[in-house]
Amino acid sequence: MAAPADSHDVIQVRGARENNLADVSVDIPKRRLTVFTGVSGSGKSSLVFGTIAAESQRLINETYTAFIQSFMPTLGRPDVDALRNLSAAIIVDQERMGANSRSTVGTATDAHTMLRILFSRLGHPHVGTSGAFSFNLPEGMCPTCEGLGRVSTVDVDHLVDRTKSLTEGAITVPGFTVDNWYVQTYVHSGFYDPDKKLQDFTDEEWDAFLNRETTKVKIGKTNVTYEGLLVKVQRLYLGKDRENMQPHIRAFVDRAVTFTRCPACHGARLNAAALSSKIDGLTIADCSTMQISDLADWIAKLDDPSVGPMLTTLKELLDNLVEIGLGYLSLDRPAATLSGGEAQRVKMVRHVGSALTDVTYVFDEPTVGLHPHDIQRMNDLLLRLRDKGNTVLVVEHKPETIAIADHVVDLGPGAGVHGGHITFTGTVAELRASDTLTGRHLDHRARLRDQVRTPTGHLPITGATLHNLKGVDVDIPLGVLTVVTGVAGSGKSSLIHGSLGRRDDVVTVDQSPIRGSRRSNPATYTGLLDPIRTAFAKANGVKPALFSANSEGACPKCKGIGLVYTDLAMMAGVASVCEECEGKRFTAEVLTHTLRGRDISQVLGMSVTEAREFFTEKQAKAILDRLVDVGLGYLSLGQPLTTLSGGERQRLKLAIHMAEKASTYVLDEPTTGLHLADVDQLLGLLDRLVDDGNTVIVIEHHQAVMAHADWIIDLGPGAGHDGGRVVFTGTPADLVGHASTLTAQHLRTYVGR
Repeated sequence: MAAPADSHDVIQVRGARENNLADVSVDIPKRRLTVFTGVSGSGKSSLVFGTIAAESQRLINETYTAFIQSFMPTLGRPDVDALRNLSAAIIVDQERMGANSRSTVGTATDAHTMLRILFSRLGHPHVGTSGAFSFNLPEGMCPTCEGLGRVSTVDVDHLVDRTKSLTEGAITVPGFTVDNWYVQTYVHSGFYDPDKKLQDFTDEEWDAFLNRETTKVKIGKTNVTYEGLLVKVQRLYLGKDRENMQPHIRAFVDRAVTFTRCPACHGARLNAAALSSKIDGLTIADCSTMQISDLADWIAKLDDPSVGPMLTTLKELLDNLVEIGLGYLSLDRPAATLSGGEAQRVKMVRHVGSALTDVTYVFDEPTVGLHPHDIQRMNDLLLRLRDKGNTVLVVEHKPETIAIADHVVDLGPGAGVHGGHITFTGTVAELRASDTLTGRHLDHRARLRDQVRTPTGHLPITGATLHNLKGVDVDIPLGVLTVVTGVAGSGKSSLIHGSLGRRDDVVTVDQSPIRGSRRSNPATYTGLLDPIRTAFAKANGVKPALFSANSEGACPKCKGIGLVYTDLAMMAGVASVCEECEGKRFTAEVLTHTLRGRDISQVLGMSVTEAREFFTEKQAKAILDRLVDVGLGYLSLGQPLTTLSGGERQRLKLAIHMAEKASTYVLDEPTTGLHLADVDQLLGLLDRLVDDGNTVIVIEHHQAVMAHADWIIDLGPGAGHDGGRVVFTGTPADLVGHASTLTAQHLRTYVGR
């Protein structure tokens, strides 16, 4: 007889209204693999991440004491009437892993921790506990570079102008203006004459100015802390991770600082004692630099009963990394250098071997960065998670992953205000037979070009050796669409970004996060807000600053954000709509000024497509045209950038770069986040860029883009040290007709040859 506990077999969502969801109600089967489909902006992420996963995490957080909750992020309750039968949700997303320079693939997966224990037990000579092999602990780190593996040297002439005195603005570090408190401390320190030109300083004065350690000095009646300029810059800027810096600070650091491999440890990060201990002739640093697939083979040969269980665990972990398609990485690879897809797969490995069951795993496009050859392995891992008794929810566009679903939820029919509805639920076979956009495109195939374009010239790459490249020589044709492909880790990004990234006439458009606060939106990021403010100011005879929510026109209560964040101490904090401006972000006075019958808040609430119809101003129209061209017509002008997906961020950047009139565009997986129906629009955009006289180079795995190319450069044959070679160059027709590479096999199947 069935027990009542067995009846909780579906997650019930009732009345979900998060973002653009239109009062959505849906049942999702538990302990099954459900794929969520729909065009970009249809509401998939709002339902899966913003509603189901968010509420699960909030409810789990509420089980902790108020004291512990005070240290956790405050999560507001999603806008939904009811959610029933939720289980604990684990989100495996594409957020880059922490930009901490001490975080590596080894530390992020615990593989390095197990290696440390291994060397502390089996290493000869014996040098101590596992802490003695950690580059993050004083007993193991190299004393010269403090465990970073590199040392920095600062060019003082990028910090100061020696021809000026301090009172004349000799310090050129960003933010160090003459009236700044930092500079005033130097001016009034008494260690040197502030009106004396720096080039006239004595050696003692120069040393006090640059290198003096922290000391107290009296300025007037106040005791302040003095530290030399080099010491201060080191603390303020160089001690922080480059990726977390504001753009102008990052540019300054890139100019002023040179990083070189540590001369003491030669980049190994560890001290001499740790590097003296070996197992079968290898140090722990040797193990960390090995390709993970090779390290797995080496570990498999070790056999010592004293560490038997841990050897088994480490071997399983390394095998899972290989299985998931990351065997080409090494454990010393900095976590911050992983792509979004790689970071997601590293996180996934943590859960594959977990003893937990009846958990909800939530994935965001797990096929990102994967060649069709690798997608099969990813599918196997998703099915393994399901078969352990877990609920697996996947937001995905690739037909290969949709095909393995037990259940499909399709959202749409369109994007933004035209989306947010459930257009289909059922099996893959039923989806294929349905008349939805996804159903119609599931078997859609792009065809090979009837005629490829003729190159206008060639861009030679010679002797490329970055990362795993084996002295690659290849000519990239100009004036055509070239697709660079190959399995994950074959060397595509190393070849293109490493060889072309620094050229002045090359614009690279990637999916890295757009640095901005919750105040940033498409209007501010694209520069569209400037012509909008100018148009409002001109129409009303007032100054443009009134129409900025970051300036004079901002509502004083919410400071132009439109929301008021309240800390409830004993419970999760909430974000509520500002009562004063009703979420409009501006003062009542600003909202009395209109442009063609609309106030600034109403304009920022428009979608890009609506705004294009509304604006006649030439500059505004040009920006809006480009946003529509890249498929972002559904975004609202005032939507926070923090809510955009990786693919949306990339297309937003592309819209900006299209104004730069570059001659060569490099796009890194532009199909990310694109529905099957939108890929055709992307191909049209790529064609327009080429037909306008540009060279377009696309790093891509999607067979539709390969088929549409004029020229293909295929790297491989495998990943890591099994890759790094050009295994084919030619037209897609030649690849399909004559080549035997992995890419050729999959493209042949795709086009039905």
